[in-house]
Amino acid sequence: MEDPKHRHIRSFVLRQGHFSEAQTRAVEEGMPRWGIEYRPEPLDLQAAFGRAAPKVLEIGFGMGAATADIAAARPEVDFLGIEVHGPGVGNLLKLIDDKQLSNIRVIRHDAVEVLAHMLPDASLDGFHLYFPDPWPKKRQQKRRLVQPEFLAGILNKLKPGAYIHMATDWEDYALQMLEVLSANPALQNSYDGFAPRPAWRPLTKFEQRGLNLGHGVWDLMFTKRAD
Repeated sequence: MEDPKHRHIRSFVLRQGHFSEAQTRAVEEGMPRWGIEYRPEPLDLQAAFGRAAPKVLEIGFGMGAATADIAAARPEVDFLGIEVHGPGVGNLLKLIDDKQLSNIRVIRHDAVEVLAHMLPDASLDGFHLYFPDPWPKKRQQKRRLVQPEFLAGILNKLKPGAYIHMATDWEDYALQMLEVLSANPALQNSYDGFAPRPAWRPLTKFEQRGLNLGHGVWDLMFTKRAD
């Protein structure tokens, strides 16, 4: 049984879901090409992508459509996506093949462990977190990923001048994100409060549906101070 003293906030809730035939085939064919196996040892990011380029980490890419669109729009940047949801991993791998993308790599594992054991300090130029599980009930909110301890772990992996971009459609979570990010002296808000959605972050179908219903979406953009 897990020692309660050593529990950490996981970056996911494990939902296996149903694999389509195409997603199953994409995992079988795509993971050997674009996947990175979890190992508790430092990962050489330049070797993993086969080039020297800015590296951006995304945690929880869902079905991967936005990730693939962003990678297609920013071919000069390499994107490392971490996700545990199998059909989502399969769908992103299919999109990589469909769009002929070479600047995405995928790890299917708990992001907290990947951060702790695989990513070298000061190795990332950016970090994306889009629409994480909001855990809306009051008693659940301690499970939210964006907490000071998690943020400190992310900051260790970012280079000076690197950016953090988050988005959520839950206002109270947006306010919590803003509070946690603003409270860290190593970060500087790139805007006065919330940020406009950057042109390279596409609207997801889910997000567009929410906007059509009058729901809000909040973006945050911070940079790691150079000093």
